[in-house]
Amino acid sequence: MSIAEIHRQITAEEIAHTFEEEATPKVDLGIYAFEDWVALAIFWVMALAVFLQFFTRYVLNDSYAWTEEIATYCLIGVVFIGASMCVRLSRHIQVDLVYRYLPRPVGRALSTMIDLIRIAFFGYATKLVWVYIQVIGDEQMTTINFPKNLVYYAVLLGFVLMFLRSLQAAVQHWRQGYSVLERPGAYDGSEM
Repeated sequence: MSIAEIHRQITAEEIAHTFEEEATPKVDLGIYAFEDWVALAIFWVMALAVFLQFFTRYVLNDSYAWTEEIATYCLIGVVFIGASMCVRLSRHIQVDLVYRYLPRPVGRALSTMIDLIRIAFFGYATKLVWVYIQVIGDEQMTTINFPKNLVYYAVLLGFVLMFLRSLQAAVQHWRQGYSVLERPGAYDGSEM
């Protein structure tokens, strides 16, 4: 017994309508926060420095040494300021499998304890970076005449933002009665 395929003739107009967009989606820039824009700006400075390094090294055969240092320091800024985006959106690596097997009150208590530990860690890291900036003073970068503490101020900004965002996340978790650890589907859209 064979299964015959049944094809229906469609017109050119029907084909053309399949390529039409239903409605132009609205652009919502309100979902982005301060750290998103700062990380994006630093990323583009880094990208331009890397492109300039590539161009001068492989096209002009005479590379600028400062572009590599700038790109490295920009990467540091992108990492630490970008990490605050992950704290705000609860996107850092976490193990939520354990919470599936714990009773709800125990999972809630453990989640609250993790929120408090995270707040304490980012607060302490902020203090350590501030002390480090005070120690290094106005040490200069290697290839350009800029103070190296500008880089460490970006790290400090990242830790301050992570601290503040972890406070916001903890308050949100306490108000809604669960965190991303307890109900990851509520955060990624898979829970309806």
